[in-house]
Amino acid sequence: YITNTIQDIALKETRLKIPNLYEIDAVHGANNTIGSTLFPHNLALAATRNPELARIAAEITAKEVRASGIRLDFSPVLDVGRQPLWPRFPETFGEDVHLVKTMGVASIKGYEGKSLRDVNSVASSMKHFIGYSAPADGKDRTPAYIPEINLREYYLPPFKAAIAAGARTLMVNSGDVNGTPLHASKYYLTDVLRNELGFKGVITSDWEDIKKLHERHKVATSNKEAALLAVNAGIDLVIVPLDFSFYDDLIALVKEKRVSEKRIDESVRRILQLKYDL
Repeated sequence: YITNTIQDIALKETRLKIPNLYEIDAVHGANNTIGSTLFPHNLALAATRNPELARIAAEITAKEVRASGIRLDFSPVLDVGRQPLWPRFPETFGEDVHLVKTMGVASIKGYEGKSLRDVNSVASSMKHFIGYSAPADGKDRTPAYIPEINLREYYLPPFKAAIAAGARTLMVNSGDVNGTPLHASKYYLTDVLRNELGFKGVITSDWEDIKKLHERHKVATSNKEAALLAVNAGIDLVIVPLDFSFYDDLIALVKEKRVSEKRIDESVRRILQLKYDL
């Protein structure tokens, strides 16, 4: 009822009548929906060594997520599990690169089906780019120190395969790798992800992670400066619940010519295309 009410306002009362896009984390079933099907977590699913099971689980999840009015699922988790201290280890498909890649691609095919316009399909979101599962102290959202050769050998291949499989969106690592927060890394988000791997979809932040460039990482002097770093690095869609200051900061940055309108247009075009396809 609530989502339909908000959607009706967007479609009937706003100037451009652009629909809202609802998103959710349904990593092993639509656990936010009463009566939905829950599946084993990814680690247990990977233990079957059966990608067809991963595809079917994602297909059923997509149908139930879509039925609740949500059209983007923040899944699959493509982080390679090589740090056993990490508390979110069960969300991974394990430590083997080939297995993570294979099960991840199967899941993407299950979520997205033959067409996003199908009433049983949702857009997938590969996450968390990149190195999120390897924090040095094992605690979530803390620094990782990964040599470039290891990053490319173990952590990059699942994302490369997911892009080739057509995954429409990507969520960014909440922590930092080798001293650089991923939400502020133009090297990883633009040079590697866009230019090297050829990703053309939507890059989303994780929960409140833009403001944390200022509040936690201390690489920005204010939330406004954090918005500047993130958008120019390549972030398209910002998850900032119950706080619209990012909106005001971004408008100010454009007026100050510190963020170009061309850069804004790039993100808007990707988001509108995704909404249109859904």
